[in-house]
Amino acid sequence: MDFDVIVIGAGPGGYPAAIKAAQLGAKTAIIEREWLGGTCLNCGCIPTKTLIAGAEVYQKILHAESFGITVGKPEIDYTAMKKRKDDVIQTQQNGIAYLLKSHGVTLFEGTGSFKDANTIAVKKADGSTEKITGKNIIIATGSTSTVPGFIPKHDRIVESRAFLELDELPETLMVLGGGYIGSELACMAAGLGVKVTIVELLPDILMLLDKDIRNVVKKHMKSELGMTLLTGDAMQDIVATDDKVTAKAGDKTIEADMLLVSIGRSPVLDGLNIEAAGVTVNERGYVEVDELSRTNVPNIYCIGDVSGRMQLAHAATSQAMYACEHIMKGEEKIEEVVIPGVIFTSPEVALVGLTEDECKKLGRNINVGKFQFKPLGKAQAANETEGFVKIIADKDSDIIIGAQCAGPHATDLISEMVIAVREELTAEELGNTVHAHPTFAEIWMECAHALHKGCVHAPPAR
Repeated sequence: MDFDVIVIGAGPGGYPAAIKAAQLGAKTAIIEREWLGGTCLNCGCIPTKTLIAGAEVYQKILHAESFGITVGKPEIDYTAMKKRKDDVIQTQQNGIAYLLKSHGVTLFEGTGSFKDANTIAVKKADGSTEKITGKNIIIATGSTSTVPGFIPKHDRIVESRAFLELDELPETLMVLGGGYIGSELACMAAGLGVKVTIVELLPDILMLLDKDIRNVVKKHMKSELGMTLLTGDAMQDIVATDDKVTAKAGDKTIEADMLLVSIGRSPVLDGLNIEAAGVTVNERGYVEVDELSRTNVPNIYCIGDVSGRMQLAHAATSQAMYACEHIMKGEEKIEEVVIPGVIFTSPEVALVGLTEDECKKLGRNINVGKFQFKPLGKAQAANETEGFVKIIADKDSDIIIGAQCAGPHATDLISEMVIAVREELTAEELGNTVHAHPTFAEIWMECAHALHKGCVHAPPAR
């Protein structure tokens, strides 16, 4: 064989897999047909968060007077914001290329296609094809935006990738889909002055969160960002013309300069010729795997979005580590199941473990503690007092089984609770752990005390 391990796809699952395999002594190759870093780096996580960071700066300037700072009316140069976004992507791409090269990973640029379970044909941009063989192969081809057939094809109708490539934002925007991608992009656009309407078929947006947590985001969306939220009805009768897009949601007719379609992701298997390898694909189009990321073919593994598991970059990276350890060392470590979810709306939200709603459906006896950001000294000093956190603990054992956060720095703060849930800490142990003051992080200590109705920085529980 030419290689010990061949990885197809260089996204947040693929390139860490290639590096890890090389670190473990494998002669490794990686195949990428578009860009290093995959969707996450190029048209997902990183560009979105870069633009969101710009929107947050703009909002801070608008409210600078609350800090005693007087400034003129700020102007948005979206072309410059987009260039900054592109520069961040390029820097990250260069970093990945350097890491692959420094670990001795051979990069093949082109589309990988199975010839059999050990042979891959790489079709390059110039039309030439090179065949390589590998003892083990890891599929990490990711996912792409789902655009159903009823959506008209028009320049004014875009999915997230095309939206992130716009040189200027529309004045008005409809967003079809109130999941985390649609809600993030909607908050970014609204934060930069776009009039945004979200249309969601489900009864509410961000349904993976408990109602009290998502209500914090919804309140901010409406009162601070001026957004309109239409839930519980399908978007129908979509018509795009040269100057606008119109549609209906229930009995309401809505129109905007642009429609952003954000209703989910679909696996990327085009061009892979996976049938030639004998790998099983389920009825939804995802590659079937077990808890060790193994397909039905012993030497072929699959990680990340294309495997149909949790579609998060950090989940794919974790799966990559364990798949490589199984390939190279025979270690049968099952994949991590405690995976945080982070959503960069305004304000940010994050969660880990079981939600309160899930506990109720499972019949779990739980204690729930909540604590607001507003009493925190650091929150008041920074003028970031919106939102709260909550901890869910098993009533009998006091072990923390879930946590959620809506408020400033939620996507960073959740990491402490990931450790708490993974290591089965009790709420009492967390509450007894001294947290530095004044910080945002001490909110978890306060919340743990609140769960046991012993918080000195909250009024007595009634």
